[in-house]
Amino acid sequence: MEIKKNDKFTVTIEDMGEDGAGIGRVDGYIWFVKDALIGDTIEASAMKMKKNYGFARLVRVITPAKGRVEAKCPVARACGGCQLQELDYKEQLKFKEKKVYNHLKRIGGMENLFLPEEAEQAAGVPDAVVMEPIIGMEDPWRYRNKAQYPIGREKDGKPTAGFFAGRTHSLIPVPELDCLLGCAENKDYLAAVLKFMEDFGVEPYDEANHKGLVRHVLLRKGFASGEHMVCLVINGKKLPHEKEFIGRMREAGADSISLSFNMEKTNVILGTEIKNLYGPGYITDKIGNIEYRISPLSFYQVNPVQTERLYGTALEFADLNGGETVWDLYCGIGTISSFLAQKAGKVCGVEIIPAAIEDARENAKRNGLDNVEFFVGKAEEVLPEQYEKNHIKADVIVVDPPRKGCDELCLETIVKMAPEKVVYVSCDSSTLARDVKYLGENGYEVKRVRTVDMFGMSGHVETVVLMSRVSK
Repeated sequence: MEIKKNDKFTVTIEDMGEDGAGIGRVDGYIWFVKDALIGDTIEASAMKMKKNYGFARLVRVITPAKGRVEAKCPVARACGGCQLQELDYKEQLKFKEKKVYNHLKRIGGMENLFLPEEAEQAAGVPDAVVMEPIIGMEDPWRYRNKAQYPIGREKDGKPTAGFFAGRTHSLIPVPELDCLLGCAENKDYLAAVLKFMEDFGVEPYDEANHKGLVRHVLLRKGFASGEHMVCLVINGKKLPHEKEFIGRMREAGADSISLSFNMEKTNVILGTEIKNLYGPGYITDKIGNIEYRISPLSFYQVNPVQTERLYGTALEFADLNGGETVWDLYCGIGTISSFLAQKAGKVCGVEIIPAAIEDARENAKRNGLDNVEFFVGKAEEVLPEQYEKNHIKADVIVVDPPRKGCDELCLETIVKMAPEKVVYVSCDSSTLARDVKYLGENGYEVKRVRTVDMFGMSGHVETVVLMSRVSK
């Protein structure tokens, strides 16, 4: 059956890709179909074809999958924020667990890995590793403590806020300014920002011609403290009617108000320079017993409830007895470092961003943690230097890198430092699997694996892996 562009065809979805797109076959040819779910039989329309695979648009669902549900948000399909909103939450968890499993087996070479439901099969396999059940969310809605809304125009010319459609920069306005993954209060701040812009003629940014002023609104909430932050990202160094803006944000309830200057032609949201307009320049939040100071530029996990479970899992895997020296690489503002310090003898955090280290030191001081030390720099430079100069060893190394995973030099340094344990916290299971394979080829073996769902309705998932040094 030859299928050309815009042709319609019927296909049954057999699998789902990393981004949640459905995968089906017609005469051996693979089709990727956004919004289609495993078990769906659908009518699709061909969009783009390559030699061995193609992309198609979902036209209609002929026979729905067992796990298909109606999306709560009317723009769920158009918006790029939710890839899985039409999949029952329990099925989302199964999909995420299987995705990590497949990556660790195919990319990581872990032939001895088994899913939780395969525990009986694993019984007779030497050195078998059975994944521990995924830690899901009790309520997969309203969990995000941070939201970044692009600002644009409605068809009638009025300023609006929304999200970009998947893989595009076409703005999809948020219905009633209320994203169901974010805090309920966000809509009040967005409404106040848009009303301010309308009343004073402040122009939204147009990235096509690099003109206009307001690019994004960054909103944060401390779930434990109840504190709110509003940071306006502008294409300039001055906001007209600044006093009026401050007054309206305070009236809406903001505890911290600031500007971020971003005048570059870029898809990076925040600029590097922040001007504080009102409040201390940060808000606070707690994960477990540890309090954190969060500034506009701080990296801080967006789901505080699940973050406590994630870090608790990392701490459990590290199995500290109070005498170990632990290195926390890619430490950010010291969130994991502070958690580890409750059980370790000494924790050393490394981060390349100076502002993050300032926050990390302040957070340690705020929590009375005197067994934590932070270093600015690259892990592959800081670790050997501290080992050689100050004889600071590494009993346990914890890594929580960005999506691209660990740098090769960082992995080489971990092997050289030879800690007894490596606890790897990952937000991208494909790069996790690549790095696990490298460490596995250099004297380490996987002992435990567990996934934690931090991002309900999306295809993303966090994973914690414990690796131990193989005794010679």
